[in-house]
Amino acid sequence: MTRESDPPVEDGAPLWRRVTSTVTPLAPRRMPVEAMPPIDTAPTRRPRAASGQPPAAPPAPVVRPQSPPADLDARRHRRLARERDPIEARLDLHGHGRFQAEDVLTEFLTRCQTRGLRAVLVITGHGRRAGGGEGVIRASLPEWLRGHALRGVVAAYAPAHRRHGGEGAWYITLRRS
Repeated sequence: MTRESDPPVEDGAPLWRRVTSTVTPLAPRRMPVEAMPPIDTAPTRRPRAASGQPPAAPPAPVVRPQSPPADLDARRHRRLARERDPIEARLDLHGHGRFQAEDVLTEFLTRCQTRGLRAVLVITGHGRRAGGGEGVIRASLPEWLRGHALRGVVAAYAPAHRRHGGEGAWYITLRRS
């Protein structure tokens, strides 16, 4: 409510400055997923040898069959739930369709492994409860994590503690790259 003697306020800028001057910002945790720098996937060219002969082919990478991810052991689960081990990145799959969510998840976990992260939280949500059904993304996530695309990336996974989303979220530990 303004008095007759107060000048009219066109916008709320003075009030906003007054409110924000009393607020202390939180310390930043980690770089959000959206702000991660893009990963360069372009192949690099190697220069030819000076003698005119083609350079020796690089040794073929050793392909070891990867075992599917295991259940997260109880000690590691407890450490993540109590935040003794940091959750280094989070991904929220709300609003994605089944196929889009799988693509986003695969890209996210691959990028996290490339960055050297070890533990992430993936939020799927509980899904629609109408008819007692389970959410499609929530039900599909374990299958995606055991699939060939993520077999070399995911070490273990388990449903999250209630404080991190309970049955609507998953702790995922990543293999070292």
